[in-house]
Amino acid sequence: MAGARVAAELHARGEDLKVTVLGAEPHPAYNRIMLSTLLTGKIGESDVELAEVAGRGVDLRTGVTVSAIDRAAGLVRTDDGDRIPYDHLVLATGSQAVVPALPGLDPRQLPERVVPFRTLDDCRRILALAGAARRALVLGGGLLGLEAARGLALRGLDVGVVHRVPYLMDRQLDPAAGAMLAGTLANLGVTTHLAVEPTAVHADAAGVRLELSEGRSLDADLLVLACGVRPDTALAAAAGLAVERGVLVDDRLRTSDPHISAIGDCAQHDGTLTGLVAPAWAQARVVAQVVTGQDPLARYRPRPAVTRLKAAGIDLAAMGDPTGGPGEELTFADPARGTYAWLRIHDERLAAAILLGDNPAVGTVIQLFDRGHPVPTDRRALLLGRAVGGAVAAPAASPALMPDAAVVCQCNSVSKGALVRCWRDGARTVDAVVAATRAGTGCGGCRDAVAGIVDWLSRTDPVEVGR
Repeated sequence: MAGARVAAELHARGEDLKVTVLGAEPHPAYNRIMLSTLLTGKIGESDVELAEVAGRGVDLRTGVTVSAIDRAAGLVRTDDGDRIPYDHLVLATGSQAVVPALPGLDPRQLPERVVPFRTLDDCRRILALAGAARRALVLGGGLLGLEAARGLALRGLDVGVVHRVPYLMDRQLDPAAGAMLAGTLANLGVTTHLAVEPTAVHADAAGVRLELSEGRSLDADLLVLACGVRPDTALAAAAGLAVERGVLVDDRLRTSDPHISAIGDCAQHDGTLTGLVAPAWAQARVVAQVVTGQDPLARYRPRPAVTRLKAAGIDLAAMGDPTGGPGEELTFADPARGTYAWLRIHDERLAAAILLGDNPAVGTVIQLFDRGHPVPTDRRALLLGRAVGGAVAAPAASPALMPDAAVVCQCNSVSKGALVRCWRDGARTVDAVVAATRAGTGCGGCRDAVAGIVDWLSRTDPVEVGR
């Protein structure tokens, strides 16, 4: 995804620029974030394809692995013996799925019924196995693991999630939210096994058995590995570039070699790895500005990240660090309805938040967090999603009441005003607006909101739109 975006950004700024894209996977670029939706069967493979590079005069070579970087000669060597020179090289090597060190799991040759969930080919294998399966296990209770579990459950499988930590999504949630999320999943047909260590895997043509530290074992027809990812830095390290957890980059995304940049999952900026689509695309824009000379002093400035769980029947948004920090904390829980809200406010700004279940204030909370605006005097409106004691904090009931500056697509930083301008410029369908603005092409979580705004625009008098 990051490689496709930077190629498009480069070409858009320099039509005479020769851009070569080398990808080890046999497919053109696709949206990894949407693979979990593909798993549910709600979309097809054509819906995850990215058209960033298509028709833009970019030399795209798929199924080609770069085996070495010759920095002295300014060229890369490929596994098919080619030598390709460069003036500037951008590393967008992404990350590899982590395979846990367990007896029965060899990362070089996994059993047929054990599949990581990372690539399009992984997704194809999972779907092929799921077609004849009754039971599935997912190892890992993070964001990706839960999306995979829910997708398989929607296909009618009996699904269990095994997670080493006592509560789900421990990087984004607190224990109370994690416990309530487990209850929501149980109602949707997903069983969770928490605070247990897997000790071994036994897999053959008949099925998979996962041994647990407490002496139990779980049987299934399919085991999906969702144990996190590790930045793919092997190529950079072999070339002598500075590497820690990721490839070290500065504010202009340059590595220790000024002729080489790194973006996306493989890049480590200011001690931080991202793994999210919005930072990768922001980095692609900065690299293009610097390399083409459009803005040689452009700097990458990370924005606060908002995590959304894309799973049918679950509405979850988490932002900021839930593990601690200064400020006042507010909590509301309704276990019967599966609703949970937690906020941490510092200096009258929203520092962190968790919203699970039906909470009408989720749009307002995300906007306050993203833009750093002061919170309302009566904080209860943010927890309960309605005005309390005269405070008005609920999100706009109609797009007409949304400010133009409100960000609709977090991944691509597309505002409501940008969508309106696009519509006025002649885009009269959701697909046309998406193509022009890229809204909805990241995680896909805003697609319904974009469709709602386009529908509103199609029914509204142009004079009213301008108010």
